[in-house]
Amino acid sequence: MDTRRLMEAVTRITEAVERLAPPPPRRPDLGAAEGFVWHPATPPATGGGRLEPVTRISRVDIGLLQGIERQKGIILENTLRFARGLPANNAMLWGARGMGKSSLVKAAHAAANAADPGSLALIEIHREDIGSLPDLLRLLRGETRRCLIFCDDLSFEREDADYKALKSVLDGGIEGRPETVLFYATSNRRHLMPRDMIENERSTAINPSEATEEKVSLSDRFGLWIGFHNCDQDTYFAMIEGYAGAFGLDLSHEKLRAAAVEWSVTRGGRSGRVAWQFIQDLAGRLGVPVQA
Repeated sequence: MDTRRLMEAVTRITEAVERLAPPPPRRPDLGAAEGFVWHPATPPATGGGRLEPVTRISRVDIGLLQGIERQKGIILENTLRFARGLPANNAMLWGARGMGKSSLVKAAHAAANAADPGSLALIEIHREDIGSLPDLLRLLRGETRRCLIFCDDLSFEREDADYKALKSVLDGGIEGRPETVLFYATSNRRHLMPRDMIENERSTAINPSEATEEKVSLSDRFGLWIGFHNCDQDTYFAMIEGYAGAFGLDLSHEKLRAAAVEWSVTRGGRSGRVAWQFIQDLAGRLGVPVQA
């Protein structure tokens, strides 16, 4: 009798522990959409997470991206190689704000799927979820569809340890990065962290070079490190005129440029983002629908 009661108690305890344990993550249906947003488990320590399909990815055609021809060629070639099952590099796109870094990633993804339909899924991971990147890779390991993981506006602040998770992923770790996964990130910072943070490490450390090497070397883990620079007026006009022609905005060359200059002055500078905002405003005033 005592043995039977003991076994029943052990069974009840085992069942209770199993109920408390998180269920194993479901395999994602990567054929459900062209793009997904990664949502890690809550709380993060439980592991797991899910991919939410995106029915329509907001982007512009790669042909409309002006003033970044060299950058466009590098990213497009790298993305096409990856989509076709060939070796490719993780990429970090850094530099001036509003110059098309994130637009280029999304446009290259679309171009790859246009060349090889359904070959590539785009997965967005938010900056604050970078620490869960290993969980996402575990979920994707063994999947046959190739996945481009994308983090927009990536940077790290003081006392932020998430960069270690990213370094582990870029280096591959003991498991190695899945061959069906590539990582692209954009950042306004060349080394993904504020300059004063780097300088402070150098000034207070016994060995300044060793103190900053771990943090600064993060950007070195990217095989492609592509800079974007401020926009001059000719490039700004090329952007404006490209958009205006693509969307059929009926305005004379002189009036278009004059209005574009006035708009850039009110915004305090020129960039691809400023050009797009001007086109949105102009199209609205002309009564022309524009869909990105």
